[in-house]
Amino acid sequence: MTSVDKANILESSRMWRQIATQVGKDNPDVELEHVLVDTASMRLITGPAWMDVLVTENMFGDILTDEASVLAGSMGMLPSASLGEANTGLYEPIHGSAPDIAGRGIANPIGTILSSALLLRLFLEVGSRSSLYRKSS
Repeated sequence: MTSVDKANILESSRMWRQIATQVGKDNPDVELEHVLVDTASMRLITGPAWMDVLVTENMFGDILTDEASVLAGSMGMLPSASLGEANTGLYEPIHGSAPDIAGRGIANPIGTILSSALLLRLFLEVGSRSSLYRKSS
């Protein structure tokens, strides 16, 4: 897991890093890496394969997801999950479901399908159905 912050500049990011480090100690089976947001941004474009799970605060997450959308070709093509306790949360395509183009026959549903796969895998713990969705993309 990669925790993204700006701890070299922002006090709030230093607090984020302290909490992430503590949570990491409480979960020794999860490898934790800390990366500054500017480094994460660069690495996202130059070699996105390094990523598995990124955790960050809202503003950095919004910027990084905008940037990542370029890799997939468009906003809304990638799945996302904003998780709370016990994997409950909001599962939706990056930047939402595009209600502004609903009913016009131009929306690509793949982000919604992949977000549904995340819901099945993370919240409902249904691995086989989730893999069916991923194979269809």
